[in-house]
Amino acid sequence: MSTEKPKKTSFIQGPISAEFIGNSIAKHQSKTTIGAHNIFLGQVRADVIEGKTVVAIDYTAYEEMAEQTFHEIREAAFAKYELSCLHIYQSLGTVKTGEICLFVFVSAPRRKVVYEALEFLVEDIKEKTAVFGKELFEDESYTWKKNT
Repeated sequence: MSTEKPKKTSFIQGPISAEFIGNSIAKHQSKTTIGAHNIFLGQVRADVIEGKTVVAIDYTAYEEMAEQTFHEIREAAFAKYELSCLHIYQSLGTVKTGEICLFVFVSAPRRKVVYEALEFLVEDIKEKTAVFGKELFEDESYTWKKNT
């Protein structure tokens, strides 16, 4: 029997709920060396593409590769910034417009670092992670999302 801790996943099936976000923040109240938190919430927009409105995004990923990239991004952030905690959660499956699909949460002893670290993290996640979004339209057609 393995004594290794099960590896935490960054993926959540479906949208990321307000309750999940609130509970994540509440869990840090016991960590009294933290003086600042910052969060980024990515929300699905109702973009209009070629006259059709996006109603949802269906997220897929090369999960093993994406988890490795999330790990590398986390390690780079911890090396670059004085962070206490760092969490990345990405939706898989269908997320409707208005729902949350990406939740990045950083904590540190001081406030300035959480702003810098969060921008670094979100840009790196968007640029490097093997997560793909199929933008779904009302008529059931789709297009592949381009990260901008």
